[in-house]
Amino acid sequence: MKGLNRVKTFLLRIWHSLFFKYAVVTIAGLAIVGFLDESSFWSHYKNLLHIRELKEETERYNAEFRRDQARIRELDRNPKAMEKIARERYFMKADDEDIFVLSDDGEDENPIKKYATTE
Repeated sequence: MKGLNRVKTFLLRIWHSLFFKYAVVTIAGLAIVGFLDESSFWSHYKNLLHIRELKEETERYNAEFRRDQARIRELDRNPKAMEKIARERYFMKADDEDIFVLSDDGEDENPIKKYATTE
């Protein structure tokens, strides 16, 4: 019983001490500012990462834009380039030509295995 009273008085001293109150307020404030608030440090960090990703995406789109602008300038200067793109992308041809498209997309390496059965 005497040990229990000592623990009780020790806890009451801590509870009534000025240091404990400041510690609780400080810890609660750090938790709110650091993690729980809408404009917390954690949210700020996530937003910085998102901004970095968006800048990389912007750079990629700018590079694509510059490449496309160069291609458009080439098409304006060279009519053979337009013919080349029409043939490669859209499979267009002249009247006296035949086009054969060779593709291995979706083909199986060994078609015999596909139809073989085991009995």
